[in-house]
Amino acid sequence: MARAELPLAIEEFLSWMVAEKGRSANTLAAYRRDLTAYCDWLDRRDRTVWSVSHSELVDFVGERRASDAATSSIARQLAAIRMLHRYLSIEGERPDDPAAELEGVRVPSGIPKPLTEDQVSSLLDAVIGTEPLHTRDRALLELLYATGARISEAVGLSIGDINLDDKLVLLYGKGAKERLVPFGGAAQTAIEEWFGRGGRERLIPAQWQKRGDAEAVFLNSRGGRLTRQAAWLIVKKYGDRAGISEQLSPHVLRHSCATHLLDHGADLRVVQEMLGHASISTTQIYTRVSQERLWDVYRSAHPRATLH
Repeated sequence: MARAELPLAIEEFLSWMVAEKGRSANTLAAYRRDLTAYCDWLDRRDRTVWSVSHSELVDFVGERRASDAATSSIARQLAAIRMLHRYLSIEGERPDDPAAELEGVRVPSGIPKPLTEDQVSSLLDAVIGTEPLHTRDRALLELLYATGARISEAVGLSIGDINLDDKLVLLYGKGAKERLVPFGGAAQTAIEEWFGRGGRERLIPAQWQKRGDAEAVFLNSRGGRLTRQAAWLIVKKYGDRAGISEQLSPHVLRHSCATHLLDHGADLRVVQEMLGHASISTTQIYTRVSQERLWDVYRSAHPRATLH
């Protein structure tokens, strides 16, 4: 049976991750799950985070590798465990760090599969209608593709974060970092329609249920702030209508925005800034995507591409 509480030192570590490292609520929840499972594993072996040895941690990794867990999940849990033990060592909770020399788990680097520009057009064209929910959905999809915003960033927007005159949006990314991102005329038109008399204001309730809902850019049918899960379902719904649901998610729209910018000559550093990537190496994934697409076009179009 899973434990109800974590040791105080781990709760302090999680608080430190928020206060000092700026980790998001979603990251914190993932760390809590991973460390709870780790503590359960230690309990079954009469060990604690203060007594576990390096060799026992090697056994833990081996057991996780032998399980059906995804490699990415194992890598994430191992990262949480490493950070915990480093913290305990720095804070003097134990004299050594048993995870310091622990071999990591390599996650295969999958190349994202962006939509083609025609597929994006089909997706956006799938929003038909002038009711408030239609104008909301159109504005959401246009904004996601125009800016490469994460779904959590989009639903977290407040009205004051959007400057329609200058076509700029202030996004709040990972680690509470802010960035200004431009958007084009199509997104501007869609957002203006949503902010118009037949859009957002028709979903405003007689009384706001939660603080902050009154400032939310995207509202649900009951007048509350649109949740990340609901926004995800909106993307999937129109993916179904456009016949691309199997390969579509909000993050694929982010991939597509970045890839299409690079396809049309955008500077890699500019795309990095737009997406809010801390490292240029993360953005470079999209250059590999563009090169693969370039080769696909070349092989299909050049008359001597396949001759030996």
